[in-house]
Amino acid sequence: MTQAETAAPDLVTGYAPGVLAEVVGLHMAYYGPHWGFGLAFETKVATEMAAFLRQADATRDLLLCARNRDGGLLGSVTIHGPHDTPAGRESAAHLRWFIVGDAARGSGVGRRLLARAVAFCDACGYPMCYLTTFAGLDAARHLYERTGFRLVATSAVDQWSGGVQEQRFERPRGG
Repeated sequence: MTQAETAAPDLVTGYAPGVLAEVVGLHMAYYGPHWGFGLAFETKVATEMAAFLRQADATRDLLLCARNRDGGLLGSVTIHGPHDTPAGRESAAHLRWFIVGDAARGSGVGRRLLARAVAFCDACGYPMCYLTTFAGLDAARHLYERTGFRLVATSAVDQWSGGVQEQRFERPRGG
C-alpha cells in the first residue's frame, strides 16, 4: 500500500463485527516478530479488549479505527473513560491498544488517531489521560510526547510477559 492510499484514511468510531480480531491481529503482527510476544500477550489484549467492548459506553469510551478505502484496518486507539471501581470512581481516562500497522506506519495515521483520542478526552472533561507502554517503542513515545503526554514512572513490572520495562505516561486535560 502506498503512502497516498493511507494519507487520508477514514476514522471510524465504535464497534463493528470483526474489529476485535483485527486489532489483536495488528498487535501480534508487530509485537510477535519485533518483540517476541506470544500467547500471554495475545490473550491479554484479546481478553481485556473484549471486556472493554462488552461494557463500552459511547458517552465515556472511544474505539477509533483508521481504515483504508477498502475497509482494511490501518490502526486503532481506544479511550477507556473513567469508571466505577471497588475503591470508588476513577477520574482519569486510559488510552489503550494504540497500534498502527506496517502499511500505514510513517503516514500520519498514528498522529491523527492520537489527536482524535486526546480531543475526545478533553471534550469529555477528563482531568487526565494516561497510558502504559514499555521502553524501546521510540516512534510511539515521540507521538505521545508530541501529543502532550509525559513520562511519569518507569518500573520493572512486565504486564506483557515480554521481558520489557514498563512506562507510564500522563497527559493533563488540554496538555
